[in-house]
Formats: sequence, C-alpha cells, structure tokens
Amino acid sequence: MARFLAMMSKRALITGITGQDGSYLAELLLDKGYDVYAIVRRASTTNYWRIEHLLDRIHLHPADLLDQLSIIRVIEHVRPHELYNLAAMSFVPASWDQPMLTGEFNAQGVTRVLEAVRQVDPSIRIYQASSSEMFGKVREVPQTELTAFYPRSPYGVSKVFAHYITVNYRESYDLFAVSGILFNHESPRRGLEFVTRKVTDGVARIKLGIADSLSLGNLDARRDWGFAGDYVRAMWLMLQQDRADDYVIATGKSHSVRELVDVAFARAGLDWQKFVTLDPKFLRPAEVDHLIGDAAKARNALGWQPEVDFHGLVTMMVDADVERVSRQSAVSSKG
Repeated sequence: MARFLAMMSKRALITGITGQDGSYLAELLLDKGYDVYAIVRRASTTNYWRIEHLLDRIHLHPADLLDQLSIIRVIEHVRPHELYNLAAMSFVPASWDQPMLTGEFNAQGVTRVLEAVRQVDPSIRIYQASSSEMFGKVREVPQTELTAFYPRSPYGVSKVFAHYITVNYRESYDLFAVSGILFNHESPRRGLEFVTRKVTDGVARIKLGIADSLSLGNLDARRDWGFAGDYVRAMWLMLQQDRADDYVIATGKSHSVRELVDVAFARAGLDWQKFVTLDPKFLRPAEVDHLIGDAAKARNALGWQPEVDFHGLVTMMVDADVERVSRQSAVSSKG
C-alpha cells in the first residue's frame, strides 16, 4: 500500500488556468508529474488559446469565484493536494470602471476559496496570488514583505484584502496558505491590454506595415518586470516548504516604459520616436510610484532567482509577436 501511494501523482487545482500565469503553471506542474485540474467559468465562448496544447492532459471543471457552492463541489471532487488561486480581475485600469465587481472577484472570491478549503479539507496547501500593486504609493524603495501597503487603485485595494484574509485564515485555522507578492511578470501570453504586449504587438504591426503609430500614456512609469515562466516556479516552491509564509517575487531591477519601448523597437530595427504618440486617455487616475521588489527572502528560503532578464524578456515578446502577426497576415491575405 505504501508503495502504491508513493506512486500516485500529486493533484493540483488551478483557478485562472486560462490566463498567462495559469498556463505556465500548468506546464510546470505537468512536467513535475502532477495531475492538473482547473476551475473554469461557464461562458458562451471559450478563451482557451493559452492552454489549447494542454487540453488533452488537464481536467477542466466549471465553477465560479462568485459562487461558493460550485467551488466546494469541485474541491470535494478533486481533493487536491495543492490549490493555486490565480483567478482575478487582473487589468488594473479596468478596476476603476468596475470597482464592485473587482472586489467581488479579487477579495470575496479569495475568501470563498479559503472557506471552501477549510470546510472540505484543511490539509490542502493554498497559494494566493498577491500583487506589487498593493504597495502603490510606496513607503520605501525597494519593497519587501514588511513594506507597508498603500494601494492606488480598486485592484490594489482588493488585493490587499485578499492578502490579509489569506494571512488571517492561516493564523486562525492553521491552513497552509501562502501569498506570493509578485511584481510585474510578462510573456508572449500576456493580454494585449497590458502595456508590455501593447508595445510588442504594436512594434510587430509597424514592422510588418500593418500600422504606422502606437499610442501610449506615461512613458516615465517604472516597473520591475520579469518573465512569467520564472515566477510560476516560485509559486510552486512556496508550497513545498515546511512552513507557510509570504514572499516577494521580483527581479530587483526596474525599467521605465520608455526603456521598454526603446528595446522593443530596436529589436525590430525601428526608431520608436518616429512612431510613438502620447495620449492622456491612457494615464491612470492615480499612478503608482517606483515599484521595485527585494526578493532576498525568496532567494534565501526558496532558492529562487529569475533566469530571464529584461532585455531577454522584451526580445522574446517582440519575436513572438512578429511571428504571430506575420502568420495572421499570411492567413488573411490567402482568405
């Protein structure tokens, strides 16, 4: 019996698997021999493009962070060893347009997940996706796990609630619940509404003659940008520890949007100043300050460090978008 149990795969349940992080995390867990299950929302149309290559290897279950009973049913059915809660209203500017819905998903949705685990099986290890947006109007540079939060958007506020309710359930019910305070992490799978993909997609379209300009907001905004594939590895490491704790995950290096634009256009052999225009409508009502993380705790306790640097990340994204847009253009011309 002991040998049989040792041969059984670990089961992981992921919310938000159709997003950037969820797709990379699913790949990582499958490579480690996990049985991967995921919660997906019922919808008239599917958004599986990031996980199409995984659909024959993962198990999808309909549920919703707004409906606790559906969460409980999935957890009862799957009985995961690890649960990664990545689902969220994640586009910061949209949180001003839908602040109530943002709170329902990002704050109360997390509470529903934690409570479902407490009721069904408190031994399940839980990862909660926190965010550097919680720091907002930063109190110190760089930011660590002990830096005070001062969120500057409904998104940031909702993530602070989620972070502290995770801590509260850990301390109140002895759950193995951790929060990863992840700074900006990007990839070719990032949504087109985010500035990194907006830039690299715009570069691709200009390079291929499909567009002739790119409109942006604050070029001086600075972020600590890393590669999503590196960051999901940190999520997994957090749940392999003997003690539950929270960790900042970051590169420790910040770059401006202007630098992002410069590297991206240079990769395509273009001068960005000939194509980029500034549009006030892309400015945030309240901009965050200098976000740059200190991941010393993660390096020391988890043995984690990023493998892809800023230049490598932007180059990867530009190359992927040029290939994608070129392929789409070829298909359109044939049609």
